[in-house]
Amino acid sequence: MRNIKLTIEYDGGRYDGWQRLGKDSGQTTIQGKIEEVLRKMTGEPDLTVDGSGRTDAGVHAYAQVANFHTNSTMKCYEIKHYLSRYLPRDIAVFDVQEVDERFHSRLNAKSKKYVYRIATGEVPCVFDRKYTYYCFDRLDIPAMKKAASYLVGKHDFKAFSSIRRTNKSTVREIYDIDIYDDGKEIQITFHGNGFLYNMVRIIVGTLLEVGKGERPASDMKRILESKDREQAGPTAAAQGLFLLEVEY
Repeated sequence: MRNIKLTIEYDGGRYDGWQRLGKDSGQTTIQGKIEEVLRKMTGEPDLTVDGSGRTDAGVHAYAQVANFHTNSTMKCYEIKHYLSRYLPRDIAVFDVQEVDERFHSRLNAKSKKYVYRIATGEVPCVFDRKYTYYCFDRLDIPAMKKAASYLVGKHDFKAFSSIRRTNKSTVREIYDIDIYDDGKEIQITFHGNGFLYNMVRIIVGTLLEVGKGERPASDMKRILESKDREQAGPTAAAQGLFLLEVEY
């Protein structure tokens, strides 16, 4: 049986996230759409696509990675062309490779990068409204960078997660948080070994409060130590978040 790796770009605006739910859920997911097309292509009704991770409803991806096993003899370029033809226009598979049978897109991932886009121009751009969060306030970028610095390293990020109860570890390591501002858009890029449910969006929501002067940068350390979700800021809007890269 062959193992096929996909690199996928998608606009998550109209989807209920990456993960396929039950048949009767009534929800539309990116995983579900890709599996539907691949099952028709291969004639394998039980074919399953494994993603590198779950993106939430409304979140986008520049380069999600997934893999599936198949007995199909189609060449990789033929699979790519078939997917391009039959997938919705808001999902694109731009790379298809045959990989070692032991490769798993989630289990073998070493790190991930996410970017959150914040529009800050005097008037919000009509054409970017689905892919950026617009902030009316002038943000203090140096304060936001200072606040972000407290999060770099290995920490328990329970306070920055929507997970209520879990037996799994909430310890993650953030290698770097870069905040870039060109006067019209702020891009916050996160690089880490893994991220908890809503972790990036909650961190962004908290950084925005720092940028607006609603809390000091040093508050980040206190929030981390509290391990209490109520101490952190709001969850930032989904449309500004993109999965940027998965590293193996």
